[in-house]
Amino acid sequence: MAKCEEGYLCEVCGRDVENITESDLYLRYVIGLVDPEVLHTSRERHIRCNPSLAQFIVADDFEPVAVEGPFDKRQLDPAYVRQRESLVTRGWRRLK
Repeated sequence: MAKCEEGYLCEVCGRDVENITESDLYLRYVIGLVDPEVLHTSRERHIRCNPSLAQFIVADDFEPVAVEGPFDKRQLDPAYVRQRESLVTRGWRRLK
């Protein structure tokens, strides 16, 4: 957890996660991937610094993220991708 004067620093890029709409941690919390009991001890990241999750946000006001390799959603089961896109996009909209 970050010191108060530092804010919440992204564990990937090291920059400040300035607001909740950029927070991978809170997005994962909202969609049920982070237990409330560990929320305060979990590391923070920008949503875009976690491309394997960010690729599932499908919205006009979110620039698409592409992942190369085995976690590329284009290589996954289409039914799973639709389900994941629905869940993650709803969670992201809720953060906004």
